[in-house]
Amino acid sequence: MNNQWYKDLVVYQIWPRSFCDGNGDGIGDLEGVYSKLDYLQDLGVNCIWFSPLYPSPNADYGYDIADYRDINPEYGDLDLFKKVLAGAHERGMKVIMDLVVNHTSDECAWFEASKDKNSPYADYYIWRKGKGPHQKRRPNNWISLFEGKAWEYDEKRGEYYLHIFAKKQPDLNHDNPKVREEVKDIMRFWLDMGVDGFREDVITFISKREGLPNGFPIPAACGMEHYLNGPNIHKYLTEYRRVMQEYDCFCVGEAPLMTPDTALKYITEGDKQELDMMFHFQHEEADCFMMDFLHTKFHLKKMKKAFSAWQQKLRGRAWNTLYLENHDHPRIISRYGSEQYRTESGKMLAAMYMLQQGTPFVYQGQEIGMTNISLPRLDMYVDVFAKNNFNNFKGLFGEEKCLELARVSTRDNSRTPMQWSGAQNAGFTTGKPWFYVNPNYKEINAEKEAADPNSILNFYKKLIRFRKASAVVRDGTYKEYYKNSPDLYVYERVLGQERLLVICSFTEKNVAFEAPAGYDLEKGERVLWNYESDSISGNGFKTRPYELRVYRFGA
Repeated sequence: MNNQWYKDLVVYQIWPRSFCDGNGDGIGDLEGVYSKLDYLQDLGVNCIWFSPLYPSPNADYGYDIADYRDINPEYGDLDLFKKVLAGAHERGMKVIMDLVVNHTSDECAWFEASKDKNSPYADYYIWRKGKGPHQKRRPNNWISLFEGKAWEYDEKRGEYYLHIFAKKQPDLNHDNPKVREEVKDIMRFWLDMGVDGFREDVITFISKREGLPNGFPIPAACGMEHYLNGPNIHKYLTEYRRVMQEYDCFCVGEAPLMTPDTALKYITEGDKQELDMMFHFQHEEADCFMMDFLHTKFHLKKMKKAFSAWQQKLRGRAWNTLYLENHDHPRIISRYGSEQYRTESGKMLAAMYMLQQGTPFVYQGQEIGMTNISLPRLDMYVDVFAKNNFNNFKGLFGEEKCLELARVSTRDNSRTPMQWSGAQNAGFTTGKPWFYVNPNYKEINAEKEAADPNSILNFYKKLIRFRKASAVVRDGTYKEYYKNSPDLYVYERVLGQERLLVICSFTEKNVAFEAPAGYDLEKGERVLWNYESDSISGNGFKTRPYELRVYRFGA
């Protein structure tokens, strides 16, 4: 197994369809990735996480997998993947794959075979007879997270199959030992090739309660209590962990509705550890109820409470993941910062989360300050989640309100093509892009950011270098100040005699700040900031819009 080298990584997530098109067909691909490896190395990241690269009909853009042991022809082939893998390793970068095993595509050969009750694959999925005199009623009242009811009838088999997500994403039956052996074989296939680990998609959903009872009748998540952290989840993950222990690799699990106390059952370091790290969503609930579509006003105190809880409760027991942006959520500047103060808020948000203890993840385009796109009509979106939520809630909120919520929350906000330059199609492709390019690409692009010494991109480079060189960031304690402030997030990191004081403003307003007891700002070294001018003296000042200040003491 590994020596916990994952604690020293800065991970860059690539959503391949929108990263870079190398052959001009309008779709991002592995040749495009290969052409940008030097860019990633220069940024300072030392690990790449690929969202699914596997063959897929793209009902959920790669998260509906048809074949786990190949590359989607839209992206390239296995030889090209091996070229990218070798190129990353030559540059000192690890590579991890997305392991999506709660469900497959309905076009996976396993699923087609499972429609025959006499097939060896008959129990690879969760099939049930209908209820009622003619077996026409669904087996239970569960609701899919993506697309209507959670059961779909298949004429050939004459039964319903379970799909927690889209209709074209049938759930695998992990209670079947043969399915678990398939998962282990898939893991070994990629690990033998040389990949360095996995991000495991909704991994805490893979065990369903025996008998599949009805769920509590709530909108959008009915039945979740019967598959979230299910009865055999630890048994199954322990099995998969044994495979990981055969290799020098790591795994990070995605875990919706996770708390620190429950997470520790999975990630506490030691002999019973099942996952190395875990993606939770608690800080994301600062501006929504359970999911992004149910948007609410942003409450900084909620975000701070979540970050602080994970920092404090995992301290000395387990390792944190640090992220703000990924393929499933809107752009953070549009969400938590300010498009008016894009550069200032982009830098502040970066430092706010990356100076905490854990392994930071950066999503493509985050490092150049990309923002949300605003599309005027629902039919312009491709996000199945946004479309389903629109239909689920239009009766409650009305169509105009639901369209407004879709614009704010859709996953399409983070899936627009990467903005490489001010050239046509943002330099993403020489062909017709598969999806809309954000119209602001002439102002926001990597080429322009690289040329500006005060850009968000160059700040990320500086921040990553600082993180790598600072033992206090990796190993220091964490303490929050200004807990009740609705505008300021202030915390310290301490290791021995060295201290960092991180001051972040989340508002356009000027907010009075006074250094906590024991701190003399005039004796500290200002190491990171997002405003060049500094005429402050003493321990108190008024913050500027979205201001960031990081002071180091005793180094």
